[in-house]
Parts: sequence; C-alpha cells; structure tokens
Amino acid sequence: MGGATPVDEEEVTLLARMRAGDQAAFEAVVRTYSGRLLAVTRRILNSEEDARDAVQDAFMNAFRSLARFEGHARLSTWLHRIAVNASLMRLRTRKRKPEQSIEALLPSFLEDGHHTEQFASWAEPVDVAMERAESRALVRRLIDQLPDNYRTVLMLRDIEGLDTEEAATMLGLSTNAVKIRLHRARQALRTMLAPHFRGQPS
Repeated sequence: MGGATPVDEEEVTLLARMRAGDQAAFEAVVRTYSGRLLAVTRRILNSEEDARDAVQDAFMNAFRSLARFEGHARLSTWLHRIAVNASLMRLRTRKRKPEQSIEALLPSFLEDGHHTEQFASWAEPVDVAMERAESRALVRRLIDQLPDNYRTVLMLRDIEGLDTEEAATMLGLSTNAVKIRLHRARQALRTMLAPHFRGQPS
C-alpha cells in the first residue's frame, strides 16, 4: 500500500537535534536503536564480535549521512537498511571459503517428471514457517548451515523483509539472480526441515 511515511515526532526531534550537533541526541539514538540493530547484524553475521562491529559501522555511516537522509522512511527503517549493508560489507571482507554446492538439497525428479520424494507444499516465506515450527532455534540453525550466498539472500528477503530490488542492489546482483537464489535456498531449507517437520505429501 502506498501513502506517506507516518510522522514520528520523537524521531523528527532527534533528527533536528542531531543535525544541530547535539551530542545527547546522538547518544539517545544509540541507546534507542542499538539493541534492534544488533539483532539484525547477529542474524546476518552469526558472530557476536562481527555483529557488534557492524552496529558501530552502521551508526558511524548513519551519522555521516544525516544530511542525505530526507525522511522518506522512518529513522528506524533507515538505520535497519544501513545495518544490513554494514553486515554485508563485513561478510565480503571475511576470508573467502570455497563455494559450497546445495545441489544435493534441491528436488530431484523421476523420468515421468514427478519428484523422487514428496514434500508438503511450502510456498510461504521462511519467517511464517518459523512461527509455526516447534523450534525456531532448529530452523535458524538449519538456515545458518546454508552457504553464505544462499543464506544471505534468504535472510534479506524472508527475515529482514527487503524487497527483491533492495536485496539485489545491496548484494550487487540482478533481480533475477536474487529470485533464483531465494527459490533454491527455500527448496534446500525445506529439504533440511523435512525430517523434522513431516507433513502430508502434496
């Protein structure tokens, strides 16, 4: 749905104070948003130390970019996007691991075109599946086992709520590449979840 971003008077006041160089306003923003940004960076980086460093990077980048923040989004949304980007930057600087294949986790087909193994239909986003699972910790652990290039796309789209275009821009990929990786990541995750959450074959 369209429409203007709802005005949050507290955010407007904080922004005005920060733009005026009010140190107390900067400290208030850090106190208010550091917890939720840390949760975001932890999900993406799977490392407490890297997550905390990414939050610091995010706040530094945000404070340097205040003049370019035009208020089209909520301050919290803007900070969230910056934290995601800071996390992705840290992922790129990590020592490169050999690219892992997920082919073994993707559906295979019989000669007649049917799946060799039938799974319950799953077209819903991962965050919805997590809400219905007995153990969110299990689902998160399995997501963390995906290769980074698939896990990151899944996290950005299904957990962090970015749209395809935003995810593509942040990852330096085409929107089509993001869609393909997301589809394959969901299929692989479903394969890993199947032994734990069996449904009726579709």
